[in-house]
Amino acid sequence: MIPDLLLRRRTHFILWRPGCVDPAPTLVLGLFSSLCPTPSGLREIPLSPDPDFPDLWQVAAASCGLINGEIYYYWFKVQNTHPLTEAQEILYCTDPFATTVDRRAVCTAPVPAAAGGVKSEDPASVISYREGQLIPCDPTGEPAPWPQAHPDPHLPANHQLVIYELPTRWTVAGDHGMGVGCFRDILALLEPEMAAPDFPQVASLAAGQAHLQALGVNCLELLPPADSDDVLEWGYGTANFFAPDGHLGQALGQDVPTSMTDLRAVVAACHRLGIRFFIDAVMAFGRNTPYAHVNFLDFMVQWGVGDPEQGDRDGFGGDLWKYNYWVEGYHPLTGQKDWFVPAREYMKLYIAHWMEHYHIDGVRLDSVNNVGNYDFLQEFRDFSRGHWGDRGGAGDRFLVVGEELSVPIALIHQNRLDGLWNETFKHTVRRVILGQPGEGDRSFEWTVRKMIDCRYLGFSDGTQVVNYLTSHDVGGHSNERLHDYLVHQDVTDLERRIKLAFVCLLTAVGIPMILAGDEFGDQHDFDLSDEHSHHKQVDPVAFDRLEDPWRQRLFHYVARLVKFRTQAPGLAVNDTEFLQVDYNEGKQVIVWQRGQGENVVVVVANFSDYGTPDPFGVETEYRVHNWPSTPEGYHWYEVSQDRAILPEWVGREPIFPWEAKVYTLTRP
Repeated sequence: MIPDLLLRRRTHFILWRPGCVDPAPTLVLGLFSSLCPTPSGLREIPLSPDPDFPDLWQVAAASCGLINGEIYYYWFKVQNTHPLTEAQEILYCTDPFATTVDRRAVCTAPVPAAAGGVKSEDPASVISYREGQLIPCDPTGEPAPWPQAHPDPHLPANHQLVIYELPTRWTVAGDHGMGVGCFRDILALLEPEMAAPDFPQVASLAAGQAHLQALGVNCLELLPPADSDDVLEWGYGTANFFAPDGHLGQALGQDVPTSMTDLRAVVAACHRLGIRFFIDAVMAFGRNTPYAHVNFLDFMVQWGVGDPEQGDRDGFGGDLWKYNYWVEGYHPLTGQKDWFVPAREYMKLYIAHWMEHYHIDGVRLDSVNNVGNYDFLQEFRDFSRGHWGDRGGAGDRFLVVGEELSVPIALIHQNRLDGLWNETFKHTVRRVILGQPGEGDRSFEWTVRKMIDCRYLGFSDGTQVVNYLTSHDVGGHSNERLHDYLVHQDVTDLERRIKLAFVCLLTAVGIPMILAGDEFGDQHDFDLSDEHSHHKQVDPVAFDRLEDPWRQRLFHYVARLVKFRTQAPGLAVNDTEFLQVDYNEGKQVIVWQRGQGENVVVVVANFSDYGTPDPFGVETEYRVHNWPSTPEGYHWYEVSQDRAILPEWVGREPIFPWEAKVYTLTRP
């Protein structure tokens, strides 16, 4: 069911819960063609409270004298409610529910011609008017309709996913300096006929490449694509939750931004290719959000005054959302009078809009510890899943995952979230590819067991964890990209160790995630030793490095494993059995099995410098005991090197230092 407030916005300009109504808030709007940075050309139209709900101010679009087919820019004129305001300030603020904002300098809010008028710097809200309806659009006009229905039952289930985590403001470093990516550059990673408009000098982003198709991932997760003030940085200071980022819709040489159209094109391409689309949602805090002006104390925590919702939460320079402040009034979901928490309902409306308008298939919730309210997390999860089900979506085709680096598994046991980021995996895999047990573990074998099977950590299913070698939080010791981590550990055989790490990632129980660039061993261009430095947000994903020969080999190796992971039934279940642990003669060889019967996968992993003497000799072998039987009509195949295994060599192939082999059954 579409929430009541979102339905009302189709025919009315809505301002929900203004904190000051004396003077009364008003709508200020102008035609796109007549907009200028002064009040000239703008019309001011009164808003009125709904007769049944004094906290719901509105005006019917049909009574505003709008011209059919035209595009309008608008703000609300309000008295600033921010508690740090000493004098009465009147300003123009962006619509808190704006579906598009225009961040070009000429489109920032002018100073109201009123006593106490101040400049807010808020971007213009954008809307079009057609046949009595307010239609979300870019400044260029209405976006094209969706080419396919959603939810699409043919998209992969949660247990089949391999996620690709891509910074929205992804960049590239090289001889030409640094550029800032946009949604159209992301489209070039998906569509062979597209070239990245901002990076014409990078061969791997040129037309005909389609990097993500070549890699084989089946889920794209963008760092926050909702609108923020950030230009070079990742966008975690979300300002306008209902709008796609205004900067990401403007490629080099493009005069008018097309964020909405471009993002919808990215999602449509993903779904056409069988790729799920996730967003990163920042619900702990906002930065320069309209509600900081419209009604700060209903929605935001006031710092330094003993607000019980502050606690040890960190707003990272923004304003924390207030998730336990109950009020009575117009309920934006039901359209009835009720008790509710304004910030909770705002976030539900936000996710409902993105599900309806952008057809997202999953959500990663940033910094759930700083959300600070686990009841709300469960409420948000249940609402999202319920809305997905109302749209006809299957439960195993949607996911709500939380990020908290301490991995608080109670959030899973209590059904607050579907899954958690598994930061434990990142640190564990880095230890084992150095041949070291995890800190405090009783043995190397125990470390590997916990890494490969998350049930040893207390989870009950692989869809409850997202495993990764590196996440976007690359600042500080042991958090850097895997390439740099190994260099800092004085490891020289980078290609072998990174390949070994990817075998662990892609054969472990859990949903694997790849940080953009790790698939070809990308490295840092800036000093990221200070985890609090902003450098991590401007350190580029240098796709031009993919041209290095060893990185090409790594990429193709990882692509084979990724495609296997998305298709192998044995890796989509929780079944795990450890067949052999061998510490003889300086070895650290561990063999594990995933799946059963015809869907079995066997991994022989060597975490040591040991290699079979004379490995290419006729009589040389490394024997794996308890090797699974071969069903009639099948033969064994080694995935990572794309080769069939002769029957006489099954379970007997030589091993090489710091290498893993991945075996499965196929029919001739």
